[in-house]
Amino acid sequence: MIRFTSLQFRIQVAIAVGVLVLVAIVVAITGPNLVHFYDTTVANCKSHGDCSYASKALTQSDSFLQSAFGELLLVLPALVGIFWGAPLIAREFEAGTFRLVWTQSVTRRRWLAVKLGIIGLTSMAVAGLVTLMVSWWFSPIDKVTKVQFASFDERGIVAIGYAVFAFDFGVAAGLLIRRTVPAMFATLVAFVGARLAVTYWVRPHLLAPVKTAMPLHIVFGTSIEQTSSTGLLFFQPVNIPNAWIYSNEVVNNSGHAPTVQFLQSACHSVLSVPANGAVQGVPTPNQNAHTAFAECFTNVAAKFHQVVIYQPASRYWAFQWYETAIFFGLAVIVTGFSFWWVRRRPAQYGQ
Repeated sequence: MIRFTSLQFRIQVAIAVGVLVLVAIVVAITGPNLVHFYDTTVANCKSHGDCSYASKALTQSDSFLQSAFGELLLVLPALVGIFWGAPLIAREFEAGTFRLVWTQSVTRRRWLAVKLGIIGLTSMAVAGLVTLMVSWWFSPIDKVTKVQFASFDERGIVAIGYAVFAFDFGVAAGLLIRRTVPAMFATLVAFVGARLAVTYWVRPHLLAPVKTAMPLHIVFGTSIEQTSSTGLLFFQPVNIPNAWIYSNEVVNNSGHAPTVQFLQSACHSVLSVPANGAVQGVPTPNQNAHTAFAECFTNVAAKFHQVVIYQPASRYWAFQWYETAIFFGLAVIVTGFSFWWVRRRPAQYGQ
C-alpha cells in the first residue's frame, strides 16, 4: 500500500523536488550577497554616517526576488491543498481505482491513513524547507526593516500549519464531493476563508496587547493636521522596532483628543483655517516658522501625550506557535472527520 501510494504520487514529488532545488539554487546564489552587504556595510554604517543610504540600498536590492519569495510562501499552502489534497481521494473515486485497493484486503482506514501519512508529511516537509530557506534569505533585510509582524505569514513556521490544514481539508473535500475540480474549488474557498478569519479575527486576540503612554516628541516628518470636528491630531507613528502597532492616539489625561478650538489657541501662529473647516500646519524652512512650530508643539505636548497599543517584538514567536497550533488543530479535526466519513458511509463508495 505504501509503495502503491508512492507510485501514484511520484509526479507531484518530482515537481516538489524541482521547486525545492530551484529555490535552494536561487537562495544559495543571492543570499550570501545580502548577508555580506549587511555585515560589511549596514552593520557598520553608524561609523560612516551613511545608515540611511546603506539601509535603503539593502531593502531595495533583489526586489523581484523579495516579491517572488513572499508570494511563494503565501500561495504554497493553498497549492498543496488544491493540487495534492483535493485530487488525492477524489481522483480515485472518479477512476474507480479505490475498489481495486479495497479488494486486496486493505481496510478503508488503512487506505486513508497511508495516503494522509505519506503525502501529509511530504507537504509539511516541503512547506518547512521552503519557509526555512526564504526566512534565512530575508534575515538581513528583516534586520533593517524591523517590521517582522508585517511579514508574519511569510516567515517562521506558520506556513507548515497552513499547508497541513490545506492538505487535510482538500482530502476531506475529495471524500465528500468525489469530484476533483469541485473539491479543488471548495478547498481554495475554505483555505482562504480560514486564513482571513484567523488573520483578522483570531490573531489580534491571541495575546492581550500592551498599552503604553509616552510623551510627544518632534521627529522627522512631524506635522499637525486637523480635519474633523472631533479634534483628531496626527503625529508621526511611534517607532517601536518589530512591534505590531494596533493603535496610536494623541490624547490628554482624560483620554480626549485635541479639539479644533485648542489647536487654534495653542498653534494660532502656524495653523490656518480654510473655507472647508480643515486646520493644518507644517513647519517651513523659514526660521520664524520653525520657532512658531516648536512653540505650537510645546503647547500641545504640555497637555497631551501618545497612547500606543501594540504587541512587542518579544511575542513574535509566541504568535507563530499559537497560530501554527490553531491550524494543526483544525487539520486534526478535519482528519478525524475524514476517518469517520470513510468508515461510516460505505454506501457512498458503491459497497
